[in-house]
Amino acid sequence: MYRREKTLQRKVSRLLRTYPVHSLYIMKSVPFILLFGAAAGIGISTFVEDAHGTPFIQTYVYGTWWFKLLWTTVIVTSAALFVRRKMWKNFPLLVLHLSFGVIFAGALTTAFTGHKGILHLRKGQPTGEYVNERKQVARLPFMMCLDSFRIAYYPGTEAPADYVSQISCQHIDGDIFARPIVSMNRIFSAQGYRFYQSSYDEDLEGSWLSVNYDPWGTGITYTGFCLMGLGCLLLLCARGGDFRRLLRHPLIRKGGLFLIALFGGCQLKADPALPVVKRVQADSLAIQQVVYNDRVAPFNTLARDFVQKIYGRPSFHGITPEQVVSSWMLYPEEWNRTPIIHIKNQELRTALGLKEEYASLNHLFDGTQYKLQPLWQREQGNRSKLAQAIQETDEKVGLILMLRQGTLVRPLPPDVSPLSTQKVNAELWYNRIPFSKILFMVNLTLGFAAFGLFMFRMLTGRKEKAVSRRVWGTALCLTTLFHATGYALRGYIRGGFPLSNGYETMQFVALAVLLTACLLQRRFPFTRPFGFLLSGFTLLVAYLGEMNPQITPLMPVLASPWLSWHVSLIMISYGLFAFTFLNGILALCLIGKQKNTASPITGEQIEQLTLLSRLLLYPGTFLLGTGIVLGAVWANVSWGSYWSWDPKEVWALAAFIIYGISFHRKSLPYFQHPWLFHGYMILAFAVVLMTYFGVNYLLGGMHSYANS
Repeated sequence: MYRREKTLQRKVSRLLRTYPVHSLYIMKSVPFILLFGAAAGIGISTFVEDAHGTPFIQTYVYGTWWFKLLWTTVIVTSAALFVRRKMWKNFPLLVLHLSFGVIFAGALTTAFTGHKGILHLRKGQPTGEYVNERKQVARLPFMMCLDSFRIAYYPGTEAPADYVSQISCQHIDGDIFARPIVSMNRIFSAQGYRFYQSSYDEDLEGSWLSVNYDPWGTGITYTGFCLMGLGCLLLLCARGGDFRRLLRHPLIRKGGLFLIALFGGCQLKADPALPVVKRVQADSLAIQQVVYNDRVAPFNTLARDFVQKIYGRPSFHGITPEQVVSSWMLYPEEWNRTPIIHIKNQELRTALGLKEEYASLNHLFDGTQYKLQPLWQREQGNRSKLAQAIQETDEKVGLILMLRQGTLVRPLPPDVSPLSTQKVNAELWYNRIPFSKILFMVNLTLGFAAFGLFMFRMLTGRKEKAVSRRVWGTALCLTTLFHATGYALRGYIRGGFPLSNGYETMQFVALAVLLTACLLQRRFPFTRPFGFLLSGFTLLVAYLGEMNPQITPLMPVLASPWLSWHVSLIMISYGLFAFTFLNGILALCLIGKQKNTASPITGEQIEQLTLLSRLLLYPGTFLLGTGIVLGAVWANVSWGSYWSWDPKEVWALAAFIIYGISFHRKSLPYFQHPWLFHGYMILAFAVVLMTYFGVNYLLGGMHSYANS
């Protein structure tokens, strides 16, 4: 009995030495528990907002005292742990963690001292009153008067490029002290108040300005942003820092110092009875410039998009898009009888009495009765597939009617500058080459083949031959070059960095993944199949999803360099996180293999994957944080609020928190176990997927461009 008690005491003592239960252990756990809880809580709140509306969630969650207390507790407990462990001696860590406290202090200051409102100005009518957030009338310390308001359009189109208000500001005694211009991304500041262009009256005789009074909070928050950027740079450059130690690790040196480079079916013949314009005549129309989709474009672009939209393919039974559009304009009666309108939904085809997937325009009308009208009245308000199919078909009918009425094809006005020959040729080449379709098919095929060969070599222990390495490396570089060419063409055609909608951001993610794989593939062979597969699936989603690949001019609020950098950095971070996700899957497979057959080579591969993921976490997390900061600056410049708890903002913050926690291996020793670390990386990537896809397709919000 005595021996058993002694044995039990020794086991308990050993357990306590292994997992000490004392104040420091409890203290170092509390901040991370709170952070996990906060990240989960704000994520859940986005679904509550979707169900009950933004005012509800602002009133009962984001605007409450307990929500502020929660974040205050996170900051206080984190600071206590920071001081308790004397981490303030590490200057880069001190700067980075201090920045979080300063940002929170700025946000808290804004919440308590700042206020917002809406100012309505009418031409020639001075006013000094505005309506605040509480729907109460508040007074400005000066008077404002609208001198004029105008809408600036893109050349030759009816697409707004900017909204411009010319304003006079005067003291109470009537002396004018400023005549500012307020427009999108151009604010006016006076006596602590900032004014942003928000809306306008239909008669163009009035303008609505957002009012923001935040004399202290914004400055404090921006100081925190600067400290955060400085802290990230110091952590990457510090000689004794974890990042530099990882770079010097023998297994990483064996794998290459890549991060330096990282930063530095057959077609049928046409119906012979169908009148068609000759190919030579139609081809001459391709380069003619028209006003389409609120921009100047070659006729080829309009015709191609029209046929793609109506028929589901860029050509019709071997007839070019130019032939289809010009023939329909010249021979409308014959083409109205042609089954060319693609209807995918079986239920709708049954309701219309169709046996095939294609309907003619005449088939959709029974005399003067539009067959879709009673179907739409019955399904209106439902979110069924039938209702969606009716809406899509009605849109196709509308395009055909616009073509017949002559409102779809609009010639270039004489007072509008035409596109250069180089730009027209670039767009013609872009239309002829289906970059996304070719790339996702090629990359997925190569990716599965490369992954199969890699798994075969890993399981059999065979080394990759030099010839195979060169062939796969060349294929990866060629696909990257091909994709970069298409992406650059799109940017050249649009006249700016193409990041304005979901389709373009997916293209950028694929490009970032391919470039990263090119830089890593020489020393880390497993990044080749990862690069092919990630980019292939990304391009497949862009190709098959409900994203609009048409090239349109930017909305005025989106025409900002802050937005381009914001989206670019966040998309690159997503690509890096995707590599940690695939690293995690491969590492868990190797860990499972090692349990059955212990091998020193397998253990080395697992450690190498762990080191690579830890390295990628640094640029990935820092780029995500920097992207969030730049997005906050853009939002503040555009509409006067650097943080609005929009669902996209919430999930981006949650992703930053989740990935940021994984750096704290000393405070959370669980991350020192490879299988726990890689499992965490796999689960963390689900937050990234929710941030990008979930918000766009499930929650919506200001950042949602699922239908853009």
